[in-house]
Amino acid sequence: MADWSQLPSDLLERISKRLDTATEILRFRSVCNSWRSSASPYGCRLSRAFQILPSDDFVKTSIGFYLSKRTVYLIGLPDSRHLGGRLVKIEEDIPNRKRLLNPLSRYPLKSLPENFPRLLDLREVFVKELGQEYVLRHIGYMPNSSSFADAGDQYMEKVAMMWLDPDSQRETSEFVLLTTHLSGKLAIFSSADRKWTITGETGSPYDNVIVHKGKLLAVDNTGKVVSVSKDADLTLVANPVFGGDKKYLVQSSKDQLLLVDMYLSIDTGEENFDIGEEFMGHLAQYMRERKVRFKVYRLDGEEKTWVELGSLGDTVLFIGDDSVSAFAASSSDLYGCKGNCIFFVDDFYYGREIGGLGEEDGMWVAGDIGVFELDTGSIGPLVNYPEYYKIFWQPPGRLLSPPSEVVDLEKQAEGLSL
Repeated sequence: MADWSQLPSDLLERISKRLDTATEILRFRSVCNSWRSSASPYGCRLSRAFQILPSDDFVKTSIGFYLSKRTVYLIGLPDSRHLGGRLVKIEEDIPNRKRLLNPLSRYPLKSLPENFPRLLDLREVFVKELGQEYVLRHIGYMPNSSSFADAGDQYMEKVAMMWLDPDSQRETSEFVLLTTHLSGKLAIFSSADRKWTITGETGSPYDNVIVHKGKLLAVDNTGKVVSVSKDADLTLVANPVFGGDKKYLVQSSKDQLLLVDMYLSIDTGEENFDIGEEFMGHLAQYMRERKVRFKVYRLDGEEKTWVELGSLGDTVLFIGDDSVSAFAASSSDLYGCKGNCIFFVDDFYYGREIGGLGEEDGMWVAGDIGVFELDTGSIGPLVNYPEYYKIFWQPPGRLLSPPSEVVDLEKQAEGLSL
């Protein structure tokens, strides 16, 4: 049998440079001492202060922007490895400290099952990295406040982050960030210049950004996609596709660029709802903007057009809240999932019988997980699809609601340079 520890060091170094994720690097380094010395630990701590995006609304009440990195994993327990994994998102803003988040939300997991491993041994536990997301958190404070504890997240915005030297992801490496500006334009940040540049293009507002095959891409409300250089130059990648209300870019499990077109509608949640004086007096309370349909397209790069897909095959798409989380997985890796569907976040109306009289009352549940099946067009809350429960660590029903405890904002912003 070959002694893998005796492989030439130059070959090991070449292999290690082809590994794309922190999990792959960790597995590689755990083989033996010679393999460990051939590959440096992956990545670095990214949290730091950034200059403020040009906006008069925040100049007087801002500490700065805080870049947060989250990684989405599939994790399978040792006794269920052959059944597939479950989703979890891990935030690592503070060295040697990890926070488990709901995969489609910014909020921490409320609880974990008793058999959740406290130590993830990659030799025993199935772990697969699905993707990374970066969030620009705007840390603000009240003008008359005297304590940093009064600071808080004014809003969170997804950013696409690209290292200029992909082989050297260290604290001193240069990178660029791309995000949507409050004006609907694009904003790009260069770590070399430490300043933001706002694109001068006018037109439809931009919805979403992504890094795909080494390029920064952005999609606007019409489905038009542009590539953005580090100098803020725009190049057309795909022409518009009109139809839905909000667009997302997702890299499929097969590395294809997909466009998810989301259709929205205003709904009260109740059939035969009486639009009377009470309704008109509390319009905002009764009405909800709900997701009713999705279409998915793949990019034809040569023609610069979007081609609608009738089926995703075994691919499963996930669209989170706040336009931050958007990733894909293969159904063969998921617990009990057949594929060809989209998981998303929405507000759902749940009816309930009261008094045993057959009368119905109901309630809205905000921030719950929904399922859309492309083959049938059916859409509804996760509670209607029990076969998908085990993809997530927690049972359905308010999976994504914020925790009740007060967040220690001083710890959240630890390391912020003032």
